[in-house]
This record gives sequence, C-alpha cells and structure tokens, in this order.
Amino acid sequence: MPLSRRQLCSLLPAALLPTTIRLEGATPPDDSLPSATFPFDKLSVHTANNAEIRPVLKGKLATGESLETHETTLPPGGAPHPPHHHVHSEMWLIREGTVELTINGTRYRLGPGSVGFVHSNEEHGITNVGATPATYFVVAVGPGAGS
Repeated sequence: MPLSRRQLCSLLPAALLPTTIRLEGATPPDDSLPSATFPFDKLSVHTANNAEIRPVLKGKLATGESLETHETTLPPGGAPHPPHHHVHSEMWLIREGTVELTINGTRYRLGPGSVGFVHSNEEHGITNVGATPATYFVVAVGPGAGS
C-alpha cells in the first residue's frame, strides 16, 4: 500500500529518534557515578597555593554531564588561583569563614550558608577576605569539570 506524502512526513520525526531511548528510572550506564557517601574523615587532603583541597567525587552523571566536587579551605587572604574561566559551570557552597567571589569583575562577599554560581565561560575567582580560615565546597558541572 503506497503512502501519501502527508503520511510519509508524519513518520519522519520517529525516524530521527535515536535508536536507544533511556527510560525514566532506568539503570544508569556502567560508566556513570554510582550512589555513594563521602565521610569527611575519609577524604584525602592535598595542598596547593596554601589551600587545603579534599577531592570528593569526579565522573559522569547518568544523564551524561561531567560532575566534580571538592572541598577547599583557604587561609586568611588566600586564593586558590587567579581569576580564570572555563567551559563548565561552578557553584560554591560556603561552610565557614568569609570569602569574596568575583564574577566578571564584580565582587560579592559571602559568609556561611551562602551560595555562589558562575555560568560557563564567565571569569571568576575566590579569595578568603576574613580573619579566619574559609571552607567551601565547589560543585563543577559540564564539559571539562574536574580537569
């Protein structure tokens, strides 16, 4: 039975769908991060630029995005590196102390419980502007996160 042009065009969207479709709640692929817990006393510590850094996790989510999380403690006046930019987005969750987050030249002062976020490719930097150590978590999401 021949198909009309209208019938053929109605089938086109289905022909363009990927051959594998991930169903909601389906088991993630083997290379995605598994569910896990990360007790603070089990995290390794390394020092760079006077900052204590504790890597937490790094890998791919089941939805395909790269994810990297670490905790940083900066001494008063400390900064982990000069302002920079990259493809992935980042979020800072301030746990202790007072930091200054600079985004595209604008400075924001953040204390405990505060959150900062920077969009992909925006210049940013963070400095401890308080008199005590500042501790915060960094959550990086997107291409190149953790590299």
